[in-house]
Amino acid sequence: MRTARTAAALIAVVALAAGCSSSGGKDDENDGNGGGGGKAVDTPRLKIAMVTHSGEGDTFWDIVQTGAKEAAKKDNVEFLYSNDKEGKGQAELVQTAIDKKVDGIVVTLAKPEAMKSVLGKARAAGIPVVTINSGGEFSARFGALSHIGQDETVAGEAVGDELTKRGRKKVLCVIHEQGNVSLEQRCAGVKKTFGGAVDNLNVDGTNAPGAQSSISAKLQATKGIDAVVTLGAPIAAVSVKAKEDAGSEAEIDTFDLNAEVVKRLKAGEVGFAVDQQPYLQGYLAIDELWLYKTNANVLGGGKPVLTGPAVVTRKDVPKLEKYTARGTR
Repeated sequence: MRTARTAAALIAVVALAAGCSSSGGKDDENDGNGGGGGKAVDTPRLKIAMVTHSGEGDTFWDIVQTGAKEAAKKDNVEFLYSNDKEGKGQAELVQTAIDKKVDGIVVTLAKPEAMKSVLGKARAAGIPVVTINSGGEFSARFGALSHIGQDETVAGEAVGDELTKRGRKKVLCVIHEQGNVSLEQRCAGVKKTFGGAVDNLNVDGTNAPGAQSSISAKLQATKGIDAVVTLGAPIAAVSVKAKEDAGSEAEIDTFDLNAEVVKRLKAGEVGFAVDQQPYLQGYLAIDELWLYKTNANVLGGGKPVLTGPAVVTRKDVPKLEKYTARGTR
């Protein structure tokens, strides 16, 4: 598993989180679904809201929530989760959290301009914010303590390099949510470092049959596509079927990891995946807000706390299968 710019940041952050995670209280049973074990803290009960731009039926966000819930259990936190794919709806959910007088907010910035005003209201209300996953370049500007996730441009560049090493010549980059700045950055990163041509294709990620049809039609209509890069694990499965429909020989590669992607890596149906460790994004965001509220700690020193990218291939399957099966990778 090859990583980019992540090891030092992760070692420091995980060591800090581990060192602060057992400060008294009753033993916390390990349910086998994540970190577990050790002792729950005896600090005052906090209420933390997480509001994301996606989540309904998406395995990626299930993993983010698993990490957040594990940290919340350890940190004596009431965890409130909601999501809306529209920027306006997401901003309204953040306002709801502010009205509930939560102790902290975790939020994504896939559509940053829609979030700017409401995050200003959170700041005015004295509610600390941590951003995760998307829009990292807007995080400090909007007053967040830290951003936790991967640098999407760096991740895209890593994919471009990998495709070049694999001898690919023409790539189709499938964007499953128009207007999402992180997805656009990924495809732009691929184009920057890839030695061949890159075509972008916008599909509706909430409509799997429609997305499959669009990808299949593009593969049939455009000669020479020898790799399809999807920007989320569910679209990878859709693209495998679209490839079959089109009679294409293109390699399917994807951002993000889940149990199905690992199975497809093992079967040779997916060439490689880019893991940004969503469990860590959820876990560390809750832990940071707890640390801030109980000890005035801030992670990252003004820089993003990177959780990826890591390029995962078939050789990594044996050590990942048990973690993806339990929903933590």
